[in-house]
Amino acid sequence: MVGTDEKMVPSVRRALGIFEILASSKKGLTLSQIARSAGVARSSAFYILNTLEECGYVHRNSSRGRYTFTSKLFDLANRSMIGLGVREHATPFLRKLAQQTGLTAHLAMISQDELVLIDRVAPAGQQQLPTWIGKRLPIHCTGTGKALMAYMPEEQLHHHFQQGFIRYNENTIVSAVKLREELAKTRANGYAFDDEEETIGLRCIGAPVFGDDDLAVAAVSVAGTTAQINEETLKSLSEEVMRTAESISSSLRGSKS
Repeated sequence: MVGTDEKMVPSVRRALGIFEILASSKKGLTLSQIARSAGVARSSAFYILNTLEECGYVHRNSSRGRYTFTSKLFDLANRSMIGLGVREHATPFLRKLAQQTGLTAHLAMISQDELVLIDRVAPAGQQQLPTWIGKRLPIHCTGTGKALMAYMPEEQLHHHFQQGFIRYNENTIVSAVKLREELAKTRANGYAFDDEEETIGLRCIGAPVFGDDDLAVAAVSVAGTTAQINEETLKSLSEEVMRTAESISSSLRGSKS
């Protein structure tokens, strides 16, 4: 039988140990101090710290040579806590949305420039879509992604436009001018529409979920085939999605009062 230690990756274990050592320091630590506290060779500590620095988790002060945490780790933890809270409030509304529409309902948030599905409810007996909790998706060509982009602060939106967008098929909007027009349309309508922009044959309707200070913290959507989401069903489905998003927003705000 394989022992617990044999199932672990030593370098990951050492990196996590260094995280814990840095967490106990108020002013940061030098390479020598970290290596000594972690009980590893100075060279090993250097490579781990260099990797963490390249990934944006630690910063080394050039004048003092001390390593400290950046805000990235705290940002990830904060997003995780927000995601858990939003999901807790949203789940019953997602179930109702999936039941009423007969479509797969999703809840998503933005994490590190991508969309992440944090909840999913699929009605029984319906065609199952290739989505799952934890799946990462592009933000510019999905209903939930565009719903969130429409309410982003300009600085954050500009960051995404600078990076550029991937074209997945002939329907994908990659032009900055056309995408901004699409986002303006989303704000005017109250919902975003993915018209086979990420996957041919599938459509999605998304609406933003607002938290404190009217910030869009997540988005809710229904997704289905072109036969399920069409000109005849778009109006009623978009109204259901918007109602669900507003119900989740009200629940979130109510929990803070």
